Amino acid sequence: MSFDEGRHTTETDPMITNTFKQALKDGRPQIGLWTSLADPLVAEALATTGFDWLLIDGEHAPNDLRSVLAQLQAVAPHPTHPIVRPPIGDVALIKQYLEIGAQTLLIPMVDSAEQAARMVAATRYPPRGIRGVGSAAARSSRWSGVPHYLHRADDEMCVLVQVETKAGLANLAEIAAVDGVDGVFFGPADLSASMGFLGQPAHPDVVAAMTQGVATVRAAGKAPGILMTDNKASQYYLDRGALFVAVGVDAMLLVKAAKDLAAAFKGGAASAAPASYA
Repeated sequence: MSFDEGRHTTETDPMITNTFKQALKDGRPQIGLWTSLADPLVAEALATTGFDWLLIDGEHAPNDLRSVLAQLQAVAPHPTHPIVRPPIGDVALIKQYLEIGAQTLLIPMVDSAEQAARMVAATRYPPRGIRGVGSAAARSSRWSGVPHYLHRADDEMCVLVQVETKAGLANLAEIAAVDGVDGVFFGPADLSASMGFLGQPAHPDVVAAMTQGVATVRAAGKAPGILMTDNKASQYYLDRGALFVAVGVDAMLLVKAAKDLAAAFKGGAASAAPASYA
């Protein structure tokens, strides 16, 4: 088996083609799952379940650089595409994530076009960007095994930015227009809080804002994304043009299934619908 089999590599050319990025360009919806348990065995198991992508969360889950690396390695033999969310949009941290092999990043809390442009620059080598050149001894280039990695890597980078505040919404058109931004993700939990509706991602004003946001991003020729833990809500945004949609969170799925199973044998009500997470 070649490294990252199923993601367009060959024995003679181990460069991974970013099939997720291409799918967004083609307008093909990509269905994903949030992984927050910070465990490579969990990530590996989930990579076999048929989702187009898995989000390895470094913002709200207890992940560090090495645990993210272990999960990237666990997912690698499977066709599911790994997306990494750093805790913050920091240039030095992004450099480290790229060197351990991440090709698609979801950057939280982007409120301006300037921020978005800097995040894109952090994923590109000079003169197009500011990514530090150190891949020769890194997993990103397969330890110098990818021919001409420095000249090819930029084209496989996918930058997704999160708009999750009123300030970000106000600047949404400008953020989506930034060259190199492939998609804009709406974080319903933080956005609802910023709008004054803490814990109410389904509030009509929040839904209206995100619905309009999806249309704005599509009008810019970019891919809108969202996380919803309710199937009807997920389908609502897919029907309105969202192209990368996470439809669940691993920890929530585990806890709900365990509660329901316990209730089936011990009595008691089945678990309630989970709260929003993003």
